[in-house]
Amino acid sequence: MSVVPAEALPGSALPVAEDAGDAAELGPRARLWPSLAAMYRAQLSRARVARIPLLFVATVQSVGIMVMMRGVVDGGGEARSIVAGASVLVVAFVGLNLLAQYFGQLRAGGGLDHYATLPVPPAAVVLGAAGAYASFTVPGTVVTAVVGCVLFGLPMAHLWVLVAVIPLAGAALAGLGAALGLLAPRPELATLLGQLGMSAALLLGVLPADRLPTMVQYGRDLLPSTYGVEAFARSFGAHPDWAFVAGDLAVCAGVGVASLAVATWAYRRAAVR
Repeated sequence: MSVVPAEALPGSALPVAEDAGDAAELGPRARLWPSLAAMYRAQLSRARVARIPLLFVATVQSVGIMVMMRGVVDGGGEARSIVAGASVLVVAFVGLNLLAQYFGQLRAGGGLDHYATLPVPPAAVVLGAAGAYASFTVPGTVVTAVVGCVLFGLPMAHLWVLVAVIPLAGAALAGLGAALGLLAPRPELATLLGQLGMSAALLLGVLPADRLPTMVQYGRDLLPSTYGVEAFARSFGAHPDWAFVAGDLAVCAGVGVASLAVATWAYRRAAVR
């Protein structure tokens, strides 16, 4: 007995299969900048309450270091290095240390699975979190710089340089912190790496470079925050060499782009596991 296909029967109500080319199209992919803005607002809202006390601690810590160093340094180039290093240390505490802990806990707790399901580019997740954490450093960095200028008698005419130093140093340190948190196999190790990074920013950034051993100075050159510290310290001079300031900021920007690219790669690597 032969079977007649349903579509051949007269009056059959069964639909005929559509051509594969007539399949419904998917919606357009989310663009980077709108996704980045949305992620930035979400991260800023989430961290607003939880991170403000820690920012207060970071600011008090940096001011306390300057007060301690005031007892052994009177002024000059060493004072400029101390004030610049202590100011950028606030950025390192939040952007590097706390962001490493955040991404380490996010990876361990399965939070990356949530972000992986969102229709946003991976770069938007990393940049949004990095930008939100770096934004929290602005008040503490400005307060630290002003207090440092008062303590050491430095001019405040060029504090506007912080407008460039904070985002560029913040991008470099936040990218490094995100990469450490995403690449660390355990959250405890991410916390340890974040603390070590902040300690390096403290010792190599606050202490004057000429007081450090030669080998340690080479390590200082590898630290992303060093160039932000150097640019800010140069601005305290009576007649700053703006070409050198711009050069330091350009290096800081390049390191920031590289570290954020590594963090984006680390996010993709961790999200698919």
